[in-house]
This record gives sequence, C-alpha cells and structure tokens, in this order.
Amino acid sequence: MSNKALVYLADNRERLLKKLNDFLSIPSVSTDSEHKDDIKKAADFLATYLGEIGFENIDKKETGGHPLVYAEYNGAGSDAPTVLFYGHYDVQPVDPIDQWKSDPFKPEVRKGRLYARGSSDDKGQVFMNLAVFEAIMKTEGKLPLNVKICIEGEEEIGSENLYDILQDKKDLFEADFAVISDSGMVAENQPTILYGLKGFTGVEITVTGPDHDLHSGMYGGAVKNPVMALTQILATMKNSDEVITVDHFYDDVEPLSDHERELISQVPGEDFVEATGAPETASEKGYTPQEHTMARPTFEINGIYGGYQGEGTKTIIPSSATAKITCRLVPGQDPEKIQQLLEDHVKKAAPTGVRVDVQKEKLSSKAYKVEPDHPLIKKAAESYTKAFGKETVFVRMGGSIPVVEWIEDIYNIPVVLLGFGTPGDRLHSPNESFPLESYDKGMETLVYYWNSINE
Repeated sequence: MSNKALVYLADNRERLLKKLNDFLSIPSVSTDSEHKDDIKKAADFLATYLGEIGFENIDKKETGGHPLVYAEYNGAGSDAPTVLFYGHYDVQPVDPIDQWKSDPFKPEVRKGRLYARGSSDDKGQVFMNLAVFEAIMKTEGKLPLNVKICIEGEEEIGSENLYDILQDKKDLFEADFAVISDSGMVAENQPTILYGLKGFTGVEITVTGPDHDLHSGMYGGAVKNPVMALTQILATMKNSDEVITVDHFYDDVEPLSDHERELISQVPGEDFVEATGAPETASEKGYTPQEHTMARPTFEINGIYGGYQGEGTKTIIPSSATAKITCRLVPGQDPEKIQQLLEDHVKKAAPTGVRVDVQKEKLSSKAYKVEPDHPLIKKAAESYTKAFGKETVFVRMGGSIPVVEWIEDIYNIPVVLLGFGTPGDRLHSPNESFPLESYDKGMETLVYYWNSINE
C-alpha cells in the first residue's frame, strides 16, 4: 500500500507543489482585519481541496472570528480507529517587509528551500498531510483509518474561539487519538519525536510608592523607591543555583526519570553559548541545560521598567515600577496554583512603604506529555526512521502549544506531534522557509505512519 502512494506523490510532485504555492499565495494574516477576505479564501481553498480528496461533511464553521474548516472521512469502517487532525491556515504578519528577499506571498525556491510566509508554520505542514491523504485515496480508493479534520484560522491570535468549539461540539470532534503537524525537528534531516510540551503561566507585578515622581534630593531617604522595592522582591524568587525559591513551587513537579534523561542525552545538543552569544550556560543545579530547557520548570523576568529611561540623568524617585514574569511548567503543575503561589510570595516579600499589585496572566496552559514508549509514538518513530534513514530522537520542548492541552483535557486522548520544521525555518520572521527535503521525506513519513496504525 505504501509504495503506491509514494509513487503517486513522486509522479505528482510538481502539481502538488504548485497547489501548495497557490495556498501559500493567499495572505491569510489573522491579526489584520484588512485580510479578512484572504482568510475566507484560505478556508475556501481547504474546503475545496478536501472535497477533491474525498472527504465529506465539509463545513466552514463560524466561530465569532475566523472560520474553522471541518471535514470527515468514515470510509474505513467502524472497526478502524479515528484520528483528529489539527492544523491552522492563518499566518503571522510579514513585517518588517523590507527584510524579505522575495515577496512573502509569492513562493520561491532558493537553495532547496521554499520561501513564503506560512511555508513551515503551518500551511506547508497542513498541506503535506492533505496531499498524503490524496495519494492514499487515489491509489487505494480509501484511507486506512477514519479521519476528522480541524483546521482553524485563529492560531496566530491565540485560538481564542477554539476551546469553546471543541468543548461545545465534543461529539463532532471525538476521536481515538490526535495528530498535529505544527512543530519541528531538532536539526535538518534529523527525525524527531516531540513527546512533551511545557505549560505556561505568568504574572505582572506593579509596585507603587508616591502618587507622582519625586525629586530624589528632596525625598531620597524619606520615601521608599518602588524600583528598588521591586528588585528586592524579584531577588527573593530565584537563587544563584537557578532554583526557584517560591514556597511549594516544586511540590507537584513530575520527576525526570533516568530513562528520559538518557533520551535527552541522545539528542544532538545545541551549543547554547554559540547560538545565543551568552558568556556561559546557567541551568538548574543538578541538571544539564538541555534537561532544564526540556523538562524542568522555569521562572523568567521578561521585562522590567520604571523611572527615567531617556538619555542622561533625571534625579527622581519613580512613582511605580513593573515586572512581567512568565513560568514554563512541567507535568503535574497547575497554572492557577502556580499563579497563586507567585502572588503569595510577592505579597510576603514586599517591603513596607510601597503598595504591590499582582495581575495574573489570562492565557495559561498545562504541560503535556505522552509516554515515549506509547504504541502510537513508537509507530511514529519507526515511520520517521524509515523515511529519513536515521534513528529518531525523542525530545520534550520548552515551548507551549495550548491546543494540545485542550485536546487532552476535553477528550482524554493521546496527541502525536508529527512535525517536520527545522531550526533554520525562521518562524514568525522575515524569510520564513521550509526545506524541500523535509517536505518530501515528511510526506513519506506520513504515508508510513497512516498505514501503520492498523498493523
């Protein structure tokens, strides 16, 4: 079965690439109301293509924002498993446009890479899955499993309507497992299983003293400086060993097993010093930088401001100071509980002479992890290895994908992250691109994977 689909993909490569280019040429920027018609065009493109493949019950569901494209295939029969395939067709803005070497919405191939906004995130990877469904349908007459399609147009603006849709229409999206191709590999041509994602939460701390900026000569020594007070609070939240010192922060952290530490050690390591320009690495005591990034919680100050920021000196005691803090969480940690722990710590650590306000981040998510030896994960790893000719590595990612948590929370099903992006794709930046080698080998991987599910 696999060989027929692979031959079809090879024979139709140029036609399919042109179709992908047509998709990429639609400027479906979800953040900009000027592209509202383009968003609809992208949704129409998907609905039409799904019909050509052989999907049924195709629907562009209204969300209160941009439409969600739904379709289903039930031809594999009631005994076959059902997969929920998720992706998104909206893209990031292209700014700054003057840094693009070619028009972001006129796809162009240079040195083996396809340059266009959305080529990697996520139109290219969505299209790869649909093209594989086409190849199997056209050569075998049916798919080896039942499929439900969920491709939204609001991922780049926080998927603000998706959770309610998945919850309210639970029966419609019900499946045995989910597959998402909106991630990547640790290096070009290095097959990678992403079996875990961190959760996310944060707070904003504002310290207020006087009701206006004060002359530091007249009031220094009499009034508490809010910037100094804020830095004193922050200094109590993490120590020099990179250990977070907020009471009970680690209470629910799932320990990192020896097996997982071994998997992480086998991942080709990024040279953090070379990649970042930092003088040296700084990870939690007892853990390597990769272990900390992938599988231990973090506490970061993302921004801090207060007082005079201009050239020269302005001798004031600022009236207020603010810090923005985010934490990446691991399995076992609850975002709301962590927010409360942070608030409790800040209020306890606050010095006298100032008022402290803590605002909690509205968009939070729990961490996700599927066991690396889960049968669906093992089949994915085998499919990657077969297509790329290299052993698959297993990683957990420091980033967060809220939809993964939502699917697990609502449906309690495993989520398989089959991504083919590479570190050089420049996601969200000028000159986004996708390697054609990943495009070809990625579709080969998908052919093997879809056909392995019933084996």
